[in-house]
Amino acid sequence: MGKLPKKKNLADKVRKTKTSTQIKNNPFEVKINRKKFDILGRKSKHDVGLPGVSRSKAINKRKETLLKEYKTKDKANKFIDRRFGEYDTKMDPEEKILQRFSMERQRTQDKKNMYNLNEEEELTHYGQSLSEMEKLNDMVDSDDDADEKGMLSAELTASHFGGGGLLRRKTHGETDNGGNQRAKSRQELIEELILKSKQEKRERQNQKEESQVLTEKLDQDWKSIQGLLAHKNAPKADRHEEEDKPKLDEYDMMVRELGFEMKAQPSEKMKTPEEVAMEERERLQKLEADRLRRMTGDVREDCTKTPAHMSADDLNDGFVLDGDDKPTLAYQDGKWNINEEGAKIEGDDEEEGGERESGEEESDGEEEEGSDEDSHSDLDSEQESEGGEEEEAEEEEKDEAPATKSQLSEEERKAQAEAAKAELPYTFKAPESYSDLKGLLQGHPADHQCVILARTQKCNHPSLAVGNKLKLQKLFGFLLEYVGELASRSPPELSTIDKMIPQLYGLCQLFPEAASKAMQTTLVDSAHSMEEVLEVKGRTAFPQLDMLIYLKITALLFPTSDFRHPVTTPALLYISQALTKCPVMSLEDVTSGLVLCCLAVEYVSFSKRFCPELINFLLGVLHLAVQYKTSPGYSVVPPFRQNGKVSDLLVLSDPESSQTWSKKTLPLSATQTLKLTTDLDTDHYRLSAVATCMDLLKRCSSLYRELASYSHVFQPIATLLSKHLPIKTYPAALQDLHGEILAAISGSRTSRPLLVFEKKKPIPLKLFTPKIVEVLDYGKRRGNTKEEREKERLNHKYKKEFKGALREIRKDTRFLAREKLNEVMDRDAERKRKVKELFGSLATQEGEWKALKRRKNSRH
Repeated sequence: MGKLPKKKNLADKVRKTKTSTQIKNNPFEVKINRKKFDILGRKSKHDVGLPGVSRSKAINKRKETLLKEYKTKDKANKFIDRRFGEYDTKMDPEEKILQRFSMERQRTQDKKNMYNLNEEEELTHYGQSLSEMEKLNDMVDSDDDADEKGMLSAELTASHFGGGGLLRRKTHGETDNGGNQRAKSRQELIEELILKSKQEKRERQNQKEESQVLTEKLDQDWKSIQGLLAHKNAPKADRHEEEDKPKLDEYDMMVRELGFEMKAQPSEKMKTPEEVAMEERERLQKLEADRLRRMTGDVREDCTKTPAHMSADDLNDGFVLDGDDKPTLAYQDGKWNINEEGAKIEGDDEEEGGERESGEEESDGEEEEGSDEDSHSDLDSEQESEGGEEEEAEEEEKDEAPATKSQLSEEERKAQAEAAKAELPYTFKAPESYSDLKGLLQGHPADHQCVILARTQKCNHPSLAVGNKLKLQKLFGFLLEYVGELASRSPPELSTIDKMIPQLYGLCQLFPEAASKAMQTTLVDSAHSMEEVLEVKGRTAFPQLDMLIYLKITALLFPTSDFRHPVTTPALLYISQALTKCPVMSLEDVTSGLVLCCLAVEYVSFSKRFCPELINFLLGVLHLAVQYKTSPGYSVVPPFRQNGKVSDLLVLSDPESSQTWSKKTLPLSATQTLKLTTDLDTDHYRLSAVATCMDLLKRCSSLYRELASYSHVFQPIATLLSKHLPIKTYPAALQDLHGEILAAISGSRTSRPLLVFEKKKPIPLKLFTPKIVEVLDYGKRRGNTKEEREKERLNHKYKKEFKGALREIRKDTRFLAREKLNEVMDRDAERKRKVKELFGSLATQEGEWKALKRRKNSRH
């Protein structure tokens, strides 16, 4: 058992209350603002109280002043008589009343006339005045007896509704036997009224018949003269239409032609690359399965025909009976025609069978198109579109085969199997190594190698499986290595390499990062090997043909106009280093150098980046063709020498050999091996090298025409061409090219001076001497004069009062916003209370009604 809690004593509660009151009124927390003097006219700010007392006082003060003003806002507690002339003592009461009445009538009149139209204009409806229509005095003109109601004559009205007073009147002109006038009896008056009404009715009937006869006659007359108004040759039915139709102008004719033009038919939806790759792989797999089947000799008839759709209400009465082999009897020209008919039947069975089937299919198709429920043409079109490409590919790849296996002989089956073996497979696995790719492509011509690579990419598209992306990325590196091997062969297979470029381009577009890394690796390896040879020997050989082809492929796959590119920029640096560090020792080196120059021109053709190594190498190549090198007037730079054993590589041994020379391009295979048997062939090759060099110079002169130092750059070349090159011994084509280059160099704009520092210092701008004022009092705001100090004091006071006023305005705004919110909350609470009461009363009424209903039901 736990102890029970003790009951609290009343004395403890009183003691606790007193303690809390004492703590609340702690004297140490009382704020006392002492004032030294009592000043008349100044509000006292020295209050005594606890913290927050001043705030409560401010709130109470706002409640007494600002809140009262807010509540009495827009409220008038005075009755002001705003009638006209009420406070005008000079006006008489009658004058005031008349003036007020006229103003009231004018006000109402203005309201009435606000939407009234101009009174001078007469409004009409269907040609009749609205004012006349409002009088309701239209006469009903109808021939029916039912419409005669309301058109009773005065006599009839008086006789029926006048109390018989009319019958008592005496009619003039009727006299009795004695000559005295007598009144008509009631019976006579009624008979007279009946006769008069019948006579009026007969007259109306006659008028109607006459008008109808006249109308028919008028129609006949119009028809008789209508033909004279229209064209005589045109039929009567079309004459009225031709008169009504207006003549069409060119615009209307064009609009109608556009309206009758054939509308654009909806095409098939665009397929995503993933769907295209899936369809292509399925097509190749199907073709490969068909090839393998034909290799084994299993030739089957493709009898899988899509059955024609039959609707639910089809009677199946479109069948065709099988042809009867028995010839039919025919009698013609007195003879039996049995054989001819039989031959016709036998010969036409197949044709008619095909026509009947096609005709039935067309008729079935037309019936199905007419009904919406049984139309399945979209399914047929999908099947045809899916199978169309496969059937075309099969017809192109294989020859026409017999229909069934029983019809094929053994020799034909073997020939077909051999042909299937000779065909290329349609599906290939992605090679895992370079040896796999080499084994896949080796032994096939260039066209077949391209087909194999294309089918490999389609069968291993990245969207078909997860690991295909990595396989195709490796394939790009393997293909680069294979291209290098083709270039290293003797002779190089340049045509095969040319056909491999589209495959490399497609892989590069799919995987640009992997392609750039593979090409970077190739360039880095070659550059490192070149640097190693340079460190050991001090010179290195020109790049081999495989590296030249790699540089060409780089320019084809990647942009060369970028300011900085991760592949083309290192490639251009590699070309510049090769043109500078590789010495020219033979004609093969000259060919390799000119190939590098062509690549450099291609790299800078868009960006127009200046390449000094290119200009120096072309100058050195022309220097090799100069025979006399004494006092040249220009200087050559490495890898060329001014004089030496190899400085006459392009000098002609026989000047007469230029007469039999024809311009030819330098073969790429000459970079590896150059077979020149006679001196004439050597001179011809030298002239071709000089022609290539001059072509490159012409391109460079047009490329760098906007260069500031154009004349300084091409001045040594102009000196060599004009003074030292034996151009007279060269053919006419080279002489013309020589003249064009000199004209281009000499016709360039004047050279611009180089930027240098000026010898004199620039004259500085004139500056004002600063005014220095000695500050004696630091940290105090004191002016020099009494007026400045007074102005500063007033500004300080103004700022202080302005801040205080802003603070009070903000507090007043917050107070008013709080009061407005309280009012809104009170209104909402009152509304909720009233709604709650209404719902409660409705619930009570509903309960009482249900109880009353239950009582009534229990009584029954």
